[in-house]
Amino acid sequence: MDVAKILAELRQEREQIEEAIVSLERLAHGRGRRRGRPPAWMTAAKKRLKEASEAKKAAASSKKTAASS
Repeated sequence: MDVAKILAELRQEREQIEEAIVSLERLAHGRGRRRGRPPAWMTAAKKRLKEASEAKKAAASSKKTAASS
């Protein structure tokens, strides 16, 4: 490989890494408590998880009562 070609590739990679670092720094800086109501899809997802968890608990408790009978 030609040294000039290697240098060009390394410079290109460095630019990409610098862009990634800047993006991550922006994300890290923007972190904090969000204000306002969460989106509908997030609320629905949390509700589904909660219902599944409650159903699993109910099934486990009914299994225990059936096993002890």
